[in-house]
Amino acid sequence: VQLEESGGGLVQAGGSLRLSCAASGRTFSNYAMGWFRQAPGKEREFVAAISWSGSGTYYADSVKGRFTISRDNAKNTVFLQMNSLKPEDTAVYYCAATNPGGSDYVSRNAKFYDYWGQGTQVTVSS
Repeated sequence: VQLEESGGGLVQAGGSLRLSCAASGRTFSNYAMGWFRQAPGKEREFVAAISWSGSGTYYADSVKGRFTISRDNAKNTVFLQMNSLKPEDTAVYYCAATNPGGSDYVSRNAKFYDYWGQGTQVTVSS
């Protein structure tokens, strides 16, 4: 499956952005999806994940209450709505996917995911 992120940009602290990840090549609805981010000089970290059915959503503590992950299986797209952005949210955001074989399981571990997008830059100014 091919993944393409969009929606990144420059925003002031307190502002909002909505990232999109469009998938192609396979049956999107079979895939668990995740968002990760990597800031300069830091390791890639988990942000949010959603099960193939959409019934399970999981968030890093650092974004809980501010970010919302959702998916539209009819449009083969997963979204990350980011509100109340902080300068420490500045990073390249990556979309990831894996087929859990019908399970509703998702993971915070990057190794769980088989497919990755190229990333989209999010910069939050103070």
